[in-house]
Amino acid sequence: MIDSEDERALVEAAQENPSQFGALYERHVDRVYAFVLLRVRDRDVAEDLTADVFHKALANLRRFEWRGAPFGAWLIRIAANAVADHHRRPSRERNAPEALEALEAPEAPEFEDLARLFRYVDELPDVQRTVIVERFAHERSLREVAAQLGKTEGAIKQIQLRALRALRERISPTAHKTRGGDPKEGGHA
Repeated sequence: MIDSEDERALVEAAQENPSQFGALYERHVDRVYAFVLLRVRDRDVAEDLTADVFHKALANLRRFEWRGAPFGAWLIRIAANAVADHHRRPSRERNAPEALEALEAPEAPEFEDLARLFRYVDELPDVQRTVIVERFAHERSLREVAAQLGKTEGAIKQIQLRALRALRERISPTAHKTRGGDPKEGGHA
């Protein structure tokens, strides 16, 4: 989990000046989006819910307090609530035939995309794969990964950046458009 002094400084700065929230967004958006996407299996819905998560986080940022859990865990809790709310909405309409068809229809393309992503991660050079797995699957901080690999945090950031660029280049152009960014620039919604 990301829980460092610089994270605390970023949160405190954003609490004082909401325009500073962008750094927290950049640090956590990919993980929150992945968390949501794995649970809703629909990119459009995942993007909407991720936007809602950060909107709610920004709106309630002044109420966030350090209680032993990292800021990222707070965001994931907001995301989990958003996903639960999303799943509750269709349950009210279960008697409608369209809702039943939508619930029964498999989301094969999303599953295939996820499987392809895992395959692409496996094809990365060893150190890049390790950094991606540790950072995103195991939710380790830059500091933790740097200590594990005997490198500086700056080196880990560069390795992560190269790995993410390599992954973006492998993913289909439609995936880039869905996330709202140019793959060469690394932008996202």
